Amino acid sequence: MSIDPYSKAYDFLVLDRVGTNGRIGRVTLNRPDKLNALNSEMLYELSDALHRLEADFDTRVIILRGAGRAFSAGYDLAPPRDEGADAIVTGYKANDDQGRRLVMGVRTGMQQVVDIQMYFWNMAKVTIAQVHGYALAGGLELAMMADLVVASTDAQLGHPGVRFGTSRNGAIWPLVIGMRKAKELYYTGASVSGTEAAEMGMINHAWDLADLEESAIAFADNIGNLTSDHLAMLKQNMNRFYENMGIYSSIRSSTDFDAMSQFTDQAYKFHDKIDEARDSGEGIGPALDWRDGPYSDYRASQKLPDNP
Repeated sequence: MSIDPYSKAYDFLVLDRVGTNGRIGRVTLNRPDKLNALNSEMLYELSDALHRLEADFDTRVIILRGAGRAFSAGYDLAPPRDEGADAIVTGYKANDDQGRRLVMGVRTGMQQVVDIQMYFWNMAKVTIAQVHGYALAGGLELAMMADLVVASTDAQLGHPGVRFGTSRNGAIWPLVIGMRKAKELYYTGASVSGTEAAEMGMINHAWDLADLEESAIAFADNIGNLTSDHLAMLKQNMNRFYENMGIYSSIRSSTDFDAMSQFTDQAYKFHDKIDEARDSGEGIGPALDWRDGPYSDYRASQKLPDNP
């Protein structure tokens, strides 16, 4: 007896069917008050939902989108003090008895997040990330692991997290855009619009926001003309080319570098700013102002909230 994957209720996700005969599965990140910032619970739920949808033969294509103003503004940078933003999933000991951070705890937490990203990359369904508003830091990393990415023309895609760490999957930019632009975005943490992202090959299509949902469903529905098992064969065949180019080893090493980067002078200064802001009761907004102020972007120009 098959189980309907759409019947399960989640706290931070919404699942529904769209397209011809409901053959397109849609997963909505549903934490809009935090711009869908990724926390442990959401990531666990996403992993569960993807596994359920993968087993459903009638689901041919999966669209991943975000509720509210954004796809996702990144990892939740304001978890409880004893949890730590870079230990989102793990229960591994992240700090010693003096409260000092332990690199293997940080690395283990990051690798567990990467395992979810890599499952999204390799699952036997064609996946489409539908981006509007912001796809930043962890939100960008997640979107880049989809097979296809579409966005609103005014969406913002970038990784400000490289201003105190690295990207744990390199946003796979070296595979999808040219070296010069990949390095520029990586060294600055800047973002590009949906239009610019399409022009440089980071994403497939950019449409006006008013047309994004309808166009994304039509795009997915056209792919869904083939059965789910045949699409899985095509996807695995295509993925093998990129995997043979070293995507697995590259992402694992990127995650190691992200863990190690949490112990640089820049990272210590940023985390000190977070602690100072928390102690003063201001949230982490002042720390983000310190991080992004020299670039005059993100919070200054786009008014991101304190949490992401």
